[in-house]
Amino acid sequence: MNTRQQNTKVNRSYIKLLFAGSMLILPTLAPSQTLIAEPVRERLFAEANWKFRPGDTAAASPLPAQQAAEPGVSVSAKAVDTTLNGVTDAAAYGFSPDASGAVNTKALQSAVDKGGVIVVKRPGTYQVAETVYLGSNTSLKFGEGVFLKKVADQGPFSHVLLNKGAITKTYDEHISVDGLRIIVNGIDVRMFREAYGLHGQLAFFYVKDLRITHFQCLDLGRLQFGIQVCTFEDLLVDDVVVKGQKDGVHLGRGKRFIIRNGTFETGDDAVALNGHDYSVGNPELGWIEDGLVENCRDLANPAQKAGYFSRILAGAWIDWKPGMKVQQSDTVVSNGRLYRVQEKPDGKVFISTTRPAHEKGSVELDGIHWGVVQNDVTYSAGVRNVTFRHIFLEKPRGAFFSIHFDNDRYSRSYYPGAAEPVQKGILLDDVQVLCEQPTQFMRIVTPVPEVTVMNSRLRNNGFIFTGGGGKTSLNLIGCSFLNPGKTDLVVNNNPEKTVYLKTTKSIVATDNFSAAVSSSNGNITVDSDLPGLKK
Repeated sequence: MNTRQQNTKVNRSYIKLLFAGSMLILPTLAPSQTLIAEPVRERLFAEANWKFRPGDTAAASPLPAQQAAEPGVSVSAKAVDTTLNGVTDAAAYGFSPDASGAVNTKALQSAVDKGGVIVVKRPGTYQVAETVYLGSNTSLKFGEGVFLKKVADQGPFSHVLLNKGAITKTYDEHISVDGLRIIVNGIDVRMFREAYGLHGQLAFFYVKDLRITHFQCLDLGRLQFGIQVCTFEDLLVDDVVVKGQKDGVHLGRGKRFIIRNGTFETGDDAVALNGHDYSVGNPELGWIEDGLVENCRDLANPAQKAGYFSRILAGAWIDWKPGMKVQQSDTVVSNGRLYRVQEKPDGKVFISTTRPAHEKGSVELDGIHWGVVQNDVTYSAGVRNVTFRHIFLEKPRGAFFSIHFDNDRYSRSYYPGAAEPVQKGILLDDVQVLCEQPTQFMRIVTPVPEVTVMNSRLRNNGFIFTGGGGKTSLNLIGCSFLNPGKTDLVVNNNPEKTVYLKTTKSIVATDNFSAAVSSSNGNITVDSDLPGLKK
């Protein structure tokens, strides 16, 4: 077993251990801390980052000194030894700030095809003209001052980096990408060449043990996500800055993940946990489980008002039956597979009389385009056992968090008559509301047995229930309330919902604060220590 394999196996085992118990016992990690044990961390950096090798200098390079001193020189892989201490320098394959996008794409692909540790040292802006595909046991490290700029030399393309197994739905394992800085350069397109629904600038689909660190994208367009990962196990996203119009980090189904040290200024969701999604939003459907989102900041931008800091999206569907009414993004189970309607988002309703049964791709039946989503059958999707910790909210939104069903012309995530999916295990710890504008703290549309918010600072923010039947216990523990006046803390507009509100150890920071609850149709039971509610 080589050093890389040892490191990745230790890392993956550590993440599994971290999530083995309740989300409540997850350790709080400072920004400088790492999930990897320190001796392993030292070995990893010694292998993967020339800056951390004892006695190394900025001039260190796998190229001979004369060639390394000549920027822009394309060096044949046959002319020199392209590795040093197990590290491959992409420059040896012609990857250069002076090369064209087509040349750079081919060069970087050749370098990463070797696997192991690949570095890009020389600062500069590197043009790329097509997707570069990463395989298992690959660690790709970009140095300071390195930027990858999309160019349309060979036409538009979606992903800057994508794992190879995304094409065949085959798991890739032990991949890390460090220091990637993407310049979108207006190349913001949904091509769906590799997988329908996959369109992250940095994307992974069918992956285990994935680390994305020190990522940056500051010009995200309105069509593509910054980072998209679907069908995964053991994911770490650490130190990311994403600005632009679409989602910052967008997850589909998977288990065991950490997203931390993120700065977002996005026109749509900062962190989307979309077990369900639009038909164009994720390539597969299912449950997102056992995660931590921590130390993230949602920056204010008055020009961008859509989305939530985090969308927590569920869905459910039924078996196909003749004569059923369907619309864009509806899902059915048929012939041992999941199929989805792939039509225009125009609200048009179709009558399905022919069962979808094809094995792959998209087929038109009864004027309906049915796409195969996946071969493993499930009837629901959503989010379970996720903690949000140390979150700083500067941007006023419709709501900061939404426990969510879609129901619009783009998607109807809950098909009438399906068994309602129950999202659960949602914990928020130290969430700081920094904006003054009245904003719903949380919108709840799906069934959820309990939501706990602790050690958080709320202003004129409340919780609104608009869907999802059953009972929800809303527990506010040790929270500070800063609004100098009346706050509508809970509004229940769902006749099928009963809310049990309990507040304890509350801190009221103003003399005139009072809390209120209201229910137009549903029920609310209150046990509170807050002015206006306590008995």
